[in-house]
Amino acid sequence: MAIKITVLALYTITIIVFGIIGAKKTRTFSDFLLGGGKVGPWMTAFSYGTAYFSAVIFIGFAGKIGWGFGYSGVWIGFFNALIGVLLVWKLLAWKVKQASVSYGISTMSEYLEARYNARNIKLFASIVIFVFLIPYSAAVFQGLSYLFESSLPGLEYWHAVVFMGLFTALYLSLGGYKTMASLDTFFGIVMVVGVIMMIIFTVTGADGIHNITAKLNEINPKLTSVVGPPGWWPLFSLVMLTSVAPFAMPQLIQKFLAIRDEKAVKTGMIASTVFALLIGCVAYFVGSTGRFFITPENTPQAFNDSAPIFDKLMPELLMRIIPDSLFVIILVLLLSASMSTLASLVLISSSALSKDFYHGFINREASDEKLTLLTRIASIVFVLLSVVLALFKIDTIVAILGISWGAIGSAFLGPFLWGILGKKANKYGAYASFFAGLGTTLILYFSGVQSPQAGTIGMLVSLAVNPVVSMIIKPKV
Repeated sequence: MAIKITVLALYTITIIVFGIIGAKKTRTFSDFLLGGGKVGPWMTAFSYGTAYFSAVIFIGFAGKIGWGFGYSGVWIGFFNALIGVLLVWKLLAWKVKQASVSYGISTMSEYLEARYNARNIKLFASIVIFVFLIPYSAAVFQGLSYLFESSLPGLEYWHAVVFMGLFTALYLSLGGYKTMASLDTFFGIVMVVGVIMMIIFTVTGADGIHNITAKLNEINPKLTSVVGPPGWWPLFSLVMLTSVAPFAMPQLIQKFLAIRDEKAVKTGMIASTVFALLIGCVAYFVGSTGRFFITPENTPQAFNDSAPIFDKLMPELLMRIIPDSLFVIILVLLLSASMSTLASLVLISSSALSKDFYHGFINREASDEKLTLLTRIASIVFVLLSVVLALFKIDTIVAILGISWGAIGSAFLGPFLWGILGKKANKYGAYASFFAGLGTTLILYFSGVQSPQAGTIGMLVSLAVNPVVSMIIKPKV
């Protein structure tokens, strides 16, 4: 216990020191939001990867998906790397960087305004970003707090949520993007070490993968098949949601706005893909072993009504397979994953308020210093709202992540992807795909459709509507 607290305290102090140093080097709004647009390949690669894979993946997502789908859940990690990382970098990274220079923009909302010559789409985009990234941030706080509650005796859930909120607000209001990217490199290395530990102790703890396979076959042969018990459609929707949404997730696209040059893109693409393969596949594989290590006979008292069982499954599983003397490394791994994701979410959401909304619609003459200050204040407000939502534990982590990614992906996928890759898309198609995709997702979700499936259908609608409407309705010359 004392070792865990000491290591976590040193970790916390290190991050705050980095934030203070970064604050002194942050002189302009571009420095704060994009690191001056000159961030190198390795920092960008780790920043992208660690923002993609947060504690949400390791805790709520991998635990529930692994329990339900078995080995086939690993497909999600594989396609996350192949589509959500490799293909996104290949198709978008350099084009996004070129667009940022050509249009002189620093956010996705500004890009949509410039690309379609449609001012109001920036307003709608900034609202959607701020509103729907709050539950995602809350899910990260939720997952991390479950872990600390389970692994640090005497610590209550709300203590962990409030502490993480205060710590995050302090850290993120200081340093800006360049500090985040520097820390993300460190976070990424910690995550690599941590997942290697996870896979080693999982396999050795079961005395070999063959024992895990035999036990899962005994429970249900479909747990070791190509498609798990829930069937192909639920699996496809999870792959689609988590792999295709990154084509239009603002906190991930931001990394390309900040990258240095085309050479950095090529190096970063390879590095981030390898990182994603390791992190994603290991997370979902370890999650699939839950039924081996946790059985009805040894179900712990920790699985109670204070939280959904699957949000506590991975913390319990990890505490069983990782020796107590080394468990602090897993804590640091998950804290690292969470801090990077939170940093990206908060920075994007706060800039949506300050740059896109305030500067775009209230005060177009706002100074650089004022925008930076407003972004820092908005960061604190965003974190506080996320903490409040996390305290209420409104749903399981998978459901929260599903509606957050689904809503944002369905709103932005059609306008952004066709805007970058196609020349014929126009503002009518952009508006139609934005509202049709988002509306479809929300209507389905509130009608009782599971959030990953609602988001998947919404994204497909968004992709289909833009070219169709753009072809039918032409702008007046």
